[in-house]
Amino acid sequence: MTETMTYARYLALDDLLACQHPRSDADDELLFIIIHQTKELWLKQMIRELRLALEQVRADRLVPAYKALARVSRIQAVMTLSWDVLATMTPSDYSRFRHALGPSSGFQSDQFRTVEYMLGLKDGKFLTYQDDRPEARAAMVTALGAPSLWDEALAAAARAGLAIPAAVLGRDVTQPYEPSEGVEAAFLEVYRDPQRYWDLYQLAEKLVDLDDAMAAWRHKHVLTVERVIGGKRGTGGTAGASYLHSTLSKRAFPELWSLRTLL
Repeated sequence: MTETMTYARYLALDDLLACQHPRSDADDELLFIIIHQTKELWLKQMIRELRLALEQVRADRLVPAYKALARVSRIQAVMTLSWDVLATMTPSDYSRFRHALGPSSGFQSDQFRTVEYMLGLKDGKFLTYQDDRPEARAAMVTALGAPSLWDEALAAAARAGLAIPAAVLGRDVTQPYEPSEGVEAAFLEVYRDPQRYWDLYQLAEKLVDLDDAMAAWRHKHVLTVERVIGGKRGTGGTAGASYLHSTLSKRAFPELWSLRTLL
């Protein structure tokens, strides 16, 4: 006899709610775990949406791609707001269970790095943190070796007749992207005549939304870390807030920012 579908069964609530395993008796550890588990769930959804957007841009279906990209930027906004919840935890609260984290760190999140790779922020050194998780490492390797969202957008722009440099189109996609004056000039043409290139113009603005939201997430992350641990080193051997500060200038779509000065 088939069991009647219920809310709890559909969402596998018993499994989901059994996934929190605090390693101390500190009240705030459960909050810390739930915040980070929730972020990982949102990252899972972001990866799904980015895969869809990549397929659509690759097929020159730019307008349908707007939906997935808009959804990703909204998810990013929710993730950024979650730092405010974590910031209700004081330094004293955190110190009561920080030892339980051992060498673990959000720095090791394979899904966050996969999202970065899909956007175009390629850095293979993060693969080493997944040596004990073959499937997670394989997903990262796939994202590292595939054209990013920016690579696909540039290819679509070239197919639309824009003068995207051949060296950019044929670059090694496993390496960090280097800004190109030729790409800047091509998209400057788009921004100077948006009616002619409306689909590309709107795609570019959706990409800027993603970069904007990522920058906001990084900034709020830094503030939360400084509020909770100040200038201490992070878990997992990271440099803590000083490392996070160094990431604030990262942009996945740099020419879409630099061209604004030239308009």
